Amino acid sequence: MRGADETLVRTALSERDPLPGTAGFAGEVDGRLVRDVLGRQPIFSERDDPKTWSFDHRDLSDPIAVPPGHARPTTGDDTSDEQVWTLPSPAVAADSDAAVERVRDAVFESVRAVSADGLAVAFSGGVDSAVVAAGVPDAPCYVVGFEGSHDIAAARDAAEAMDRDLRVVELTHDAIERAVPEIVAALGRTNPMDVQIVLPLYLLAERVAADGYDRLAVGQGADELFGGYAKVAKAPDDPRVEAETVRGAAREMVLTLPDQLERDVLTLRAAGVEPVAPLLHDRVVEAALPLPGELLVADGRRKVALRTAAREILPESVAEADKKAVQYGTYASRELDRLARQAGFKRRMENHVEQYVESLLE
Repeated sequence: MRGADETLVRTALSERDPLPGTAGFAGEVDGRLVRDVLGRQPIFSERDDPKTWSFDHRDLSDPIAVPPGHARPTTGDDTSDEQVWTLPSPAVAADSDAAVERVRDAVFESVRAVSADGLAVAFSGGVDSAVVAAGVPDAPCYVVGFEGSHDIAAARDAAEAMDRDLRVVELTHDAIERAVPEIVAALGRTNPMDVQIVLPLYLLAERVAADGYDRLAVGQGADELFGGYAKVAKAPDDPRVEAETVRGAAREMVLTLPDQLERDVLTLRAAGVEPVAPLLHDRVVEAALPLPGELLVADGRRKVALRTAAREILPESVAEADKKAVQYGTYASRELDRLARQAGFKRRMENHVEQYVESLLE
């Protein structure tokens, strides 16, 4: 069992408690494979033989993931998945001040509970990674990107404001061409968006591992839980979300986490580090789910509750800093597209970047 002890998981199963106080778990207990409600720990089995399983799909010949919140029997005639946990749908918090206080307490407790032993921090200069870094003041901070990229500039500004040393991992075209096949092998995916997102994370994690650290603290989950996406801020007018409210759109994003986390966790492990995501602890999820829309987005300001709480431990410039998505802030997306075109895969061609990615596997 990863992420929790078996006794706690048994209790969560018997009580159908989806948020029993962990940062995610997966494993085998009492003849069942289980995976937490947000899929924070991936687990796979052979499609026709669930008693053969692994945390890494590459160990299996025909792997199939256990869905989040499900249990898969490993013995008996019926080995179909059973959904045992669903994400709670709490009522909207009526007291905004109390809701922000709950967010503050949950976030601060989670980041301060992280051990700095063998730990580095993936630091982009945004509020998410800065809050995590504030909880482990002795851990080194790493930023990744092409020189001149938004993330490197933002991380340098934030590190100076927080009086933290910063180690820069500079991306190169050679590193991209080497890493892409390794990432595809780890994920089993060639989708360009997935590759672009994890490419900088993979190369940062490689450097972290080479420097002797085996754990990497990340800010994953904050955008989904606290309303960090433009499409959430624009709901219901953005066609990328179905919800009619900001709060509903934020929940849509939370429900995308299992697929994203499987991608990120597998990538970071393949690079040689174990991810640590304190902003995805159950206590933070519980504090975020009841937030009203105005504590997610207000007057164009996203992640209102998180930023308000963060101002207690971060300089205002850092707590309020805007950040681009990692694939854009590091220039990974732009440069992967450039490499594709230089290799003859022009934009007029259908799925030209994916064709380039597949060509690197040959």
